Amino acid sequence: MFTSDDHTFVVCAYGESPYLGECVSSLMSQTVRSNIIISTSTPNNHIQSIANTNGLPLFINSGKPGIAHDWNCAVEHAETSLVTIAHQDDVYLPEYTKKMLECANLVSDMSIFFSDYGELRNDEPVDDTPLLNFKRFLLRGIKKKGYFASRREKHRLLSFGSPICCPSVTYNSSILPTPLFLDDMKCSLDWETWERFSRLDGSFVYSASILMRHRIHEGSETTASIKDETRSREDLEMFLKFWPKPLARILNYFYSFSMRSNDV
Repeated sequence: MFTSDDHTFVVCAYGESPYLGECVSSLMSQTVRSNIIISTSTPNNHIQSIANTNGLPLFINSGKPGIAHDWNCAVEHAETSLVTIAHQDDVYLPEYTKKMLECANLVSDMSIFFSDYGELRNDEPVDDTPLLNFKRFLLRGIKKKGYFASRREKHRLLSFGSPICCPSVTYNSSILPTPLFLDDMKCSLDWETWERFSRLDGSFVYSASILMRHRIHEGSETTASIKDETRSREDLEMFLKFWPKPLARILNYFYSFSMRSNDV
């Protein structure tokens, strides 16, 4: 049985995000408290101050900064089996840890847990967009069951796009390979990660409750990658893992329309 002692939120801090304090506050306000640490490749007074104010350990990554590198370092800093990489611009609703532990304990072999999510636009919650509704449509099968254990089910879940919201994910690092993330992609590295995990033993566990909110803003990496078409190129690479090239191109064309709701 997993307990709160088995879980760590690792806040991935970068630069001087004006939203970092709000993210940390949401983790401190969980109805079930677990471990919280901060990890950064760009140490500065802003990050140090928030760590000091909240009494949180701050870990400085070694090596060249990069998304995959920073996320892998974040997981390595945690001393627990369950790790949630908290993205600095996002917020977690008070029931996240409680619901995650309940769902994780439904199966004996959880590899990842993830939940439904909403967005924050101009500091206002938004739960109904073309992208969110499309992802919920893709998740209708796992929603009925609560988890997918077979490799076939997990792989099929990912074949029409990536419905898994990266910051909503908790990893069971005790059964997953290391490093968790590869550095051959900039934007779709999370989808690539889920695809690799789908071919391994371990259940994908899902909660249909909205347990966190992803902030959409001009300075986010997601917004930048959509505008320079990095996401579209990498998404096509991912579709090619599931489908022949002609069909992959068609799916990627329509998938790109749903992604436009992430633009600002």
